[in-house]
Amino acid sequence: MHPTLNRNLYFVKEHVKVFKAANSFDIYDPDTKQIILQAREERLGFFTKMFRFTDYKRMTPFEIDIKTPEGNTIITVKRGVSLFLSTVEVTDERGTVIGKFKQKFFSIGGKFEVLDASERPLCMLKGKWTSWDFRFVSNDGKEFALVTKKWSGLGKELFTSADNYVLQISNDVPADNPLRMLIMAAVMCIDLVLKE
Repeated sequence: MHPTLNRNLYFVKEHVKVFKAANSFDIYDPDTKQIILQAREERLGFFTKMFRFTDYKRMTPFEIDIKTPEGNTIITVKRGVSLFLSTVEVTDERGTVIGKFKQKFFSIGGKFEVLDASERPLCMLKGKWTSWDFRFVSNDGKEFALVTKKWSGLGKELFTSADNYVLQISNDVPADNPLRMLIMAAVMCIDLVLKE
């Protein structure tokens, strides 16, 4: 696993464009304000691009590569066409499946079950319908990570639009644990599946 994924705090900034089919994010070190990862949707088919500008946008497939600034892919997040509930697959830099997310039915605010490569539950990603706060919580209630738009520790120059948020991973998630990769990948799913 890439050492950048062993950090506990990330700032995620979406590239906002008026006519945008592909999704694109920069992931910063909040202390130095340097880009440490980039997430890009580079392989987008013609029909997918067309449907991204319609009411069917939430159903379109996506494949996002999370890369180092040097261009090395460390995580790929992929979903096929989704009619009702999404199942998202996450692979590492070698293309090996490390886990999946399964969207839960009838969840207010959004909910994903985070699964390992053998589809065993690791935790739940739960959102609130009243705000943009999402928590990664284990079955026994332990919080592994938080994604929020409310953060006082960053300069306002980074918060120029509503499409920016902070990912904070708990110290309880050990270094080099695959859950860290799944948490980073899930941040892309929040934006593409639950909030589009």
